[in-house]
Order: sequence, then structure tokens, then C-alpha cells
Amino acid sequence: MTQAQFAAQLDPLKTRLYRTARIYLASESAALDAVDEAVYQGLVHCRKLREERYFTTWMTRILINVCNDELRRRRREVTMAELPDTAVEAYDALPLRQAVERLPRELRAVVALRYFSGCTIAETAEALSIPAGTVSTRQRKALSLLRLALDDQEEV
Repeated sequence: MTQAQFAAQLDPLKTRLYRTARIYLASESAALDAVDEAVYQGLVHCRKLREERYFTTWMTRILINVCNDELRRRRREVTMAELPDTAVEAYDALPLRQAVERLPRELRAVVALRYFSGCTIAETAEALSIPAGTVSTRQRKALSLLRLALDDQEEV
């Protein structure tokens, strides 16, 4: 794949990548940085993509890896330094966002791709390198957990 082909296929995909990163990282600036990094990584390695029809899932996979790297980096930073008292006040308090963030990583990945990025089950399975049946199972489990979390939120 040439750089011109890369740029042409990337343009309609940018919004989808941003939405995915935004759900993963829960921060607009971090999501933009992650998309930038994923685009850079994709551009550097675009010649390695053998079949262009897999471009969307290939770029999504790169983005997920970048987001996971960022989340690992954040965990190391948070454990090394205590959060200031104002961090709790500044945190976005939307119940759905909080419920999604509390999901285990593998369930959060399925929810982010399926509902916030508009991927099909097949695209999600390919992006996460798991079978489609596993995607369906994780989706059901995630939705069940989200329903419980949001029901508990309403009662409070």
C-alpha cells in the first residue's frame, strides 16, 4: 500500500478511530493523541499491509494497541503519585461513561467498537483477534453489567 492510498483510505475512518479512542481513554486530548500515534504507526508500516480490504480493522487494531499502551502508562503514573483532591471534582460524572470505564478491558473493548465506533460483530472480532462468538458473549456480558450498574445508579 502506498502512502497516497493510505491517506485516501484513512480520511473516512478518522471519526470512527477518534470515537473508539475517546471511549477507551475517556479524554478528548488523549484520544486525539492516540489517533495521531495510530496514524503515524499505520503510515510507517503501511507497506506491510498485504490486503487493502483489511485496512479498517488493521488501523483499528493499531489504535487499540496505542490506547492499551497509554492505559498501562497511566496505571504506572497513578501508582507512583497520589491523585490530588481536585481530581475527583474534575472527573466527568456521566453514569454511562463511568459504567463503561469500570468494565474489564476485554468487555470495554467490545462495547467501544460495537456501540461507539459502529463496528459489526465480524469487524470487532477481526480487530480484537477473537472469534465472532466470543464477541457476542462479551457483548452480552458487558450489556448485562452496564444494565446492573446503571440500575444501581438510578436507585441512589
